[in-house]
Amino acid sequence: MNTSLINHPCTVCCRPTSMWCSRCQGAWYCTPEHLQSDWPRHRRECVPINAQQPQYPAMIATPPPAQAELVSVSALLFMPHEERSRIITVQCRPQGAISQGICPSPLVQEYFPESIPATIILTQGLNGEPLRFPLHIWYCPTSLQRGSPTNRAINRITNGHASKLWCGPVVVLKFNGSRRQGYSDAGSNDLPALSAYFLAYK
Repeated sequence: MNTSLINHPCTVCCRPTSMWCSRCQGAWYCTPEHLQSDWPRHRRECVPINAQQPQYPAMIATPPPAQAELVSVSALLFMPHEERSRIITVQCRPQGAISQGICPSPLVQEYFPESIPATIILTQGLNGEPLRFPLHIWYCPTSLQRGSPTNRAINRITNGHASKLWCGPVVVLKFNGSRRQGYSDAGSNDLPALSAYFLAYK
């Protein structure tokens, strides 16, 4: 056995070790726990080796990349066959690092079986007042173009006075600020702004 493999210091505690990161084979660790504890720092410099290398029994498996956790927020759901809107929980998948300020992607396709949903961002409420927390309206363009089925829940919040009926399902999320970098919980206090929008829709 090549004794030079034993003479490398552990990256964390400097004890001699013969185990290294299996991904880059450039960092040495005396225990899997030390690799785990150093991984947040090491992952920035850990570059996989290009050539296929034989597997050595002394390798420590590198932890898999961290999966971004889904974020849950409350949203308003307007279903065509229901008389009232209801609050639902929508899962959102983060896009990039939180520090990048990219809004997560809501997983709402299940509410739109006919087509890929389209979106509208509502930035003004009653009397044209700017909304501190803009609303993100997801709707079915196929139902809207076809003119059916009429959304009874939206018809209810407009008291039937909308100049044009809204059709198909609608999901409404609320941004957490005017920069629209994430979502906060939507609720019944958002209905007046939505009612004003649907009343003005032509």
